Formats: sequence, structure tokens, C-alpha cells
Amino acid sequence: MNQRSIIIVLSVIFPLLTFAQERDSVIPTHEHSLCALDENTPTFDYIDTVSTISEVSVYGQRRDEIVPSQRLSGKRLESLSSFSVADAMRYFSGVQIKDYGGVGGLKTIDVRSMGTNHMGVFYDGIQLGNAQNGLVDLGRFSLDNIEEIALYNGQKAQIFQPARDFGTSGSVYIRTRRPKFEGDKNFNLRTTLRGGSFDLINPSIVWEQRWNNRVTSSVSADFTDASGKYKFRYRRLLPSGEVAWDTTAVRQNGDIQSYRVEATIFGNTSDGTWNAKAYYYDSERGIPGAIVNNVWKHAQRQWDKNFFLQGYWSKYVSEKYRFQVSGKFALDRMRYLNPDSALMYQDNRFNQKELYLSTAHYYEILPNWQVNISADYQYNTLDASLANFPYPQRHTLLTALATQYEYNRLRVMASLLGTHVWDRTTMGISVDKLNKTTSRWTPAIYFSYKPFADSDDISLRAFYKSIFRLPTFNDLYYTEVGNSNLKPENTHQWDLGLIYAHDWYSGLLRHLELKADGYFNLVDNKIVAIPKGSGQYRWKMMNVGKVHIAGFEATAEAALRLHRDWYLLMCLNYTYQSATDHTDPTDNDPYYGTYGKQIAYVPWHSGSVAANLNWKDFGVNYSFIYVGERYHTSANIRENYEQPWYTHDISATYSLRYRGCKITLGLECNNMFNQQYDVIQNYPMPGRNWRGTLKLEF
Repeated sequence: MNQRSIIIVLSVIFPLLTFAQERDSVIPTHEHSLCALDENTPTFDYIDTVSTISEVSVYGQRRDEIVPSQRLSGKRLESLSSFSVADAMRYFSGVQIKDYGGVGGLKTIDVRSMGTNHMGVFYDGIQLGNAQNGLVDLGRFSLDNIEEIALYNGQKAQIFQPARDFGTSGSVYIRTRRPKFEGDKNFNLRTTLRGGSFDLINPSIVWEQRWNNRVTSSVSADFTDASGKYKFRYRRLLPSGEVAWDTTAVRQNGDIQSYRVEATIFGNTSDGTWNAKAYYYDSERGIPGAIVNNVWKHAQRQWDKNFFLQGYWSKYVSEKYRFQVSGKFALDRMRYLNPDSALMYQDNRFNQKELYLSTAHYYEILPNWQVNISADYQYNTLDASLANFPYPQRHTLLTALATQYEYNRLRVMASLLGTHVWDRTTMGISVDKLNKTTSRWTPAIYFSYKPFADSDDISLRAFYKSIFRLPTFNDLYYTEVGNSNLKPENTHQWDLGLIYAHDWYSGLLRHLELKADGYFNLVDNKIVAIPKGSGQYRWKMMNVGKVHIAGFEATAEAALRLHRDWYLLMCLNYTYQSATDHTDPTDNDPYYGTYGKQIAYVPWHSGSVAANLNWKDFGVNYSFIYVGERYHTSANIRENYEQPWYTHDISATYSLRYRGCKITLGLECNNMFNQQYDVIQNYPMPGRNWRGTLKLEF
């Protein structure tokens, strides 16, 4: 079989989204994810680039994936008009990005209205932690060194993983690029320069080196500098419908200056793989603040320094048994300054430390039955410059038993997670130690079934998962706010889904994939902040919340070969959500009551459309995002109403080669129709803005 035939066969087996330039090659289907070599191999565990056809990049998604997931990778990820991981995740269904505006504004994710703190964010297979407030700012992760972003509802679709991977209501997996080399080439060098609106300057560099057949490395760095200034129109109406004010202003104090340096070593042994990573991020940013009471400029500043070392080792002992060991040490420092004494002068410093160790053991009982036992230990501390701060320490032990079984067309995956937590604090200047213990066992079970013996095109899936999240250190101990008696938030998730996918070898339509999921979630003991006394800054954290969430998600993808080298990929996402407050049945006042009303910032309808047209080395990309009407509190009254917003983005890229260097030019226009909108009330977003890109690859 010649090389051309091999390419065609691989294109049929693994749906492609590589835009091959051979006229008779199969049209690329979809580039959702880089195929794992083994369905039980962790996302950060890949064999190095030993291949007899290294010039072929194979992409695809296992259609029978038992856990509902969404992925962006490769060329499709590059084609989106996205600056950070948070921007790219806007195209996933069921996702709400809380964006406080501008390049430097905080960006967090909420999936299926479970709450931001219920999401686990994993970077090359190990979770990013924040014991202080539970938030991970997705805006700090540039896409220059990212190979894939995957979103799972529940947990990842495999059992061979650390115990902590079973411990969230939803998971985001960010996988950085692993070096790949063509032929005898031993290094790759990629430099990128971006510039555009908001006085943005963003250079980056990635150097990849192959030291021998077993060891490769990658070093990447980027720098971001932006003033964050942009014009916006601010318009508000009175309850009567009359215009209260209508003005145009410039967003202030949204500047950011940051840099990131990251180095990773990848290694293979005769019976396993390993890697080690060092990461450092440093930023200073202004906090633009909310526009209220005719105040247009704020002076708050924030400094962040994030550092971690992490490593991983996996060994194949036999065909039936393998194990993995991973670990991490993280040090996070944050300074918050509010120099405005008219509000409340604050100059607070926080230092977090985290130590994490994990081991997982996988055994194949039968060819169709596997089990895994995982155990993790995590230690967190928090120091702060606040008066009478209790200096909390948290020891967490996680144990997980998971199994996967396959019989004919039925696949079942089940897990049981044990969580044991010991909190230890020193209250104020006292030497007395306060201890608090929490222990829970939480199950999850997933099903996948193919109803037709003669076709793999249609499959059904369902799952149930129970999990909880502990209060953060801020929830428990923040001065004048924390409540040390808080209970964990509990969640219960149910999902039922259907997927249809088919490939064609010829004709206009080459790939079609349709997915639909209905789900119902319960959240109780929800942790909320309520006023305490009459002071503006006197609040108390309480377990008073209960939320019922019912939703429906649908995704459609189509890949077409229009003519010879003309390829078109289209993707449509739609989400409906009813997320209602069921905390207090007596809170049913028809005007101010919140019982049975939609919770804050959750739209009933949202969706996105993305299209990618390619001809040889030229590409045009269009995307549309829509977020429907919603309210900024659970009192669904006219004064709290937030209008729908939508944006149209378009970009174009062109690549050429000159003396062994691949040069890529890109131009983006975001929010091309200059819509004025807020994601969070009183935090206006940018209007029309531009970005240009120059990329050199050696």
C-alpha cells in the first residue's frame, strides 16, 4: 500500500480536520481532539513522535465517548477569533463566561449553572487550585501554546486518572502542545506578534527541541501589555421607560501588563512515559470596576504571581497492569490595593501554598472489564495581611474506585469517590487550634449504548453523578465575612443524550454530526453572601441556597468539500436552561419574590455559530455568539432585566513559505457591528475592535 492510500485509509478511520492539499484525499471531517493512543491514557500522556508517516496529523473524537464532552483543538482552535482560553470556551454549549471587561478583566466559567466553584480546571492533567476563593482566571492562559481544550460534564471519559479528577461537577482540560518533528529535524521555533485595539502588544515565542529519541522539551513565553481603554455607550432607562442617561465614555483602569514563562520536558522509557513542567505567571492590572452612581473611573489595582512545578510518570508493568504517579507544588501570591479612602482603604496581601501527590493503579480483569484505584493527598495553606486572620490549613485525602465494563453494544463506567478533609486554623493571635473534619462518599455512573448492531452511527448515553464542593477559605474565614460553620454545597446531576455521526467518501457533504442532551441538576446548601447590619461592607456567608436546573443542549456539525481545495466546516450550538431558585417557598411575592424565578445571569436561550472556509493556504472564519435575556438578580422584575446581546466576529489568515520559514498573516475584526453590551451589569464590554497577527515558524 503506497503512502497516498495510507492517508486515505486513515482519513476514513479517523475523521479528519486536517486540510490536506491532495485533490483526491478525503475531506477533513472535524478536528475536535487529537486522538489518544489508548482510551485509558491520560490527556497528558502521549507517545512521542515516532512515526513512519510523520507528516500526517490524525484528528478526531471517539463517537462512543461515554461522558458528554466538547472539544476544540488544532486548526479549529486557531481559526476562532480568540485571545485566551476564556474567549475560546464561549463557543461551547451550556457555558456562561463571566467577563468583567477588557483584556485584563477577570474571566471565569460556569457550566450548566452549577456555579463557578464547581468547575475543575486541569492544566496538562493536574488541577489548577485556588483554595482562597475557588476561582481560576481563564483569561491568563494564552492560546499560543495550547493544543486542545476539552469540556466534560461530570468527569473525564476514562477511569485511569487521579482521584481528584472524579471530584468536580464539570471539568475543563487544557492541554499544551507536545513537540512534533518532521523527518530528521531536531528543533521547532515559532514566534508570534499580535497587536491591535486597546493598545495591545502581545509577542510570544515557543522553542521545541528533540534531544534524542526519548527526550524532547518545550519552552514558551509571552508578554502582554494593553491600556484596556475603549469607548462605550452607556444607556439606562427609568422604570417608566424614559431615558435616565445616554452617554459615551472611555473605559478606564482596565490596563494589564503580564508575562508568562513555561518549560516542559517530555520523556519516554521502554515501558512508560514521564514529563516535568515549570510555570510562572506575573501580572499587574487595573480593576475597572462597576459604573454606578456616576463614577466612571476606579483606582483599584491587583498584582498576581503564580508559580508551580508539576510532574507525571506512567509505567506499563504488564498488559493487564499499569500505574501512574503525579505531583505538584504551587505558590500563589496576590496583592489587592484600593487606595480610595472614600470607599474603604485596603492593601491586602495573600499567599497560598499547595502540595499535591497522586497515584493511580489500573488493572484489566477481563478484556472487557477494567478497574482503577486512585489515592491523592493535598495540602493547602493561606496567609493574609488581614487583622485577626486565622491562617487556615487544609489536608485533603481523596480515594477513588472506578470500573469500566463493556458488553456487546453497552458500555458502563462507575466510580465511588471518598473525600476526607481536615481544616486547622489559628484564631487571631491565640495559639488554640480549631479543627474541622468533613468526610463524604459520592458515586457516579455513566452508560453508553448503541441500539443498532449493524451501525455505529447512533448511540445513546446517560449519567448520574453526586458530588459536593467545600467552602473556600474566603467563605469560611475572611474577616467580617466568613462563616466557619458553613456546610459543603451538594449537587446531583442527571443527563440523557443522543449522538448521530456519519462520514461519506464522496460528494458535497463529507461529515455530519448531531448531538443532543437533556439534563437536570439539583444544588442545595448553596453558599451565598447576605447583608449583615446596615454597613455597605458588612456581609455574611450562609448556606441558604437551593437551585433546580433543567436544560437542553444541541450541537450540529457539518464538513463539506465544495470544490477541489475548497473546504467548509460549520458548527451550531444551542442551549436552553431553566435555573430557578427554590430556597424559600414563602419568598413568593409576585414582584420582589425570588422563589421559582430564574437565578442571576442565567439566560433561557443561548447559542453560537462558527464557520471556517479554507482554500489552500487561505482561510476565512466567521463566528456568532448569542446570549438571550436574563436578570441580574433572582427577583425577575423589569428593573433587573438584562437585554440579550450578540457579537459577530470575522477573521482571515494567509500562509506562505519563504526559505524554510512558514509565515502566517492574520487579521481579526471582533464585534464587527459594534454592539454595546454588558456580560455583568455595569461592566460595559468593548465595541468593535481589531487585532493583527504575524507568525513565523522555523
